[in-house]
Amino acid sequence: MSRFWSANIADLEPYVPGEQPRGTQLIKLNTNESAYPPSPRVVAAIRAAADDKLRLYPDPRASELCEVLAAYHQVQPSQVFVGNGSDEVLGFAFMALLRDKGALCFPDISYSFYPVWAKLLAIDTQVIPLNDAYRIDFTQYPEDCSGIIFPNPNAPTGIAVPLTVVEKLAADRPESVIIVDEAYVDFGAESAVALVNTYPNLLVVRTFSKARGLAGLRVGYAIGHADLIEGLIRVKDSFNSYPLDLLAQKGAVASIQDDAYFAETVTKTCACRSLMVEGLVQLGFEVLPSAANFVLAHHPMMTGELAQQQLRSFGIIVRHFRSPRLSSWLRITVGDEQDVNSLIESLKQILAQS
Repeated sequence: MSRFWSANIADLEPYVPGEQPRGTQLIKLNTNESAYPPSPRVVAAIRAAADDKLRLYPDPRASELCEVLAAYHQVQPSQVFVGNGSDEVLGFAFMALLRDKGALCFPDISYSFYPVWAKLLAIDTQVIPLNDAYRIDFTQYPEDCSGIIFPNPNAPTGIAVPLTVVEKLAADRPESVIIVDEAYVDFGAESAVALVNTYPNLLVVRTFSKARGLAGLRVGYAIGHADLIEGLIRVKDSFNSYPLDLLAQKGAVASIQDDAYFAETVTKTCACRSLMVEGLVQLGFEVLPSAANFVLAHHPMMTGELAQQQLRSFGIIVRHFRSPRLSSWLRITVGDEQDVNSLIESLKQILAQS
């Protein structure tokens, strides 16, 4: 702690990301990265761009990428904002759309960055518990919420909110900003992008880090009404006019242009998710219904913390959360088939010893 810190920093509890081990011997099932490499077109595009142009600043608007994303999602380029990962995009949305208003509402079990941004920016919040089935129940959200943000599918539960529910939420609350964080939407949920032209209060945030296998590039984007996007641009240009580097822009464009590879990796991930769920259930785990590239599971014979520690002794790292409603659960990323088989075999041995 320093006497030079700003007043609100001393009691700030920063977001704690999942472990990124430096070694390569561990099976990494803790941060929901793709089990598969990015499209070969992405690697080729990055190599081709790594030339003399690197001495120049990148396009501050990432115009080519915005145009490609607009065409892909059937919106106008003015409705697209890109940033250095969806975390930055979400942070800009908090600053541009949610400050100096009423309470921001979000689920108690959700992406744990939301309360961090809110506290940093002095945004009032109201945390609404998930129901007993770990589902979001918007009927419990007060009418005077100035904004509502939630992941779809939710994280860390993996449970998806139907598009009809998202649309009703946006329609019933025209004075509230509705932000849908679709980091995992490609694995089985319905995207709300199709609704943005109807509801000017709706912002959809997405990422290249999960289904497109580009967590190392840090590319995220938002789609919404042009007025919402202009707000994000104003914030960006007040912090850093060049958040997305040249190589990231070129790699992201190439990823969008290789839809066949994207579809193939999503299909493989969903197949491995089914394999993982089947194996866990056979071992006596309760597994929440997941539309993401991870599952939330617990076993009546093990605490979540103990299970995490025991799996690590087998060279597998998974995510455990200490919050009361999650302390008995593990969030397990869906790996490839070999990873899944190693997980299930390790758990068999752990349970046999308990």
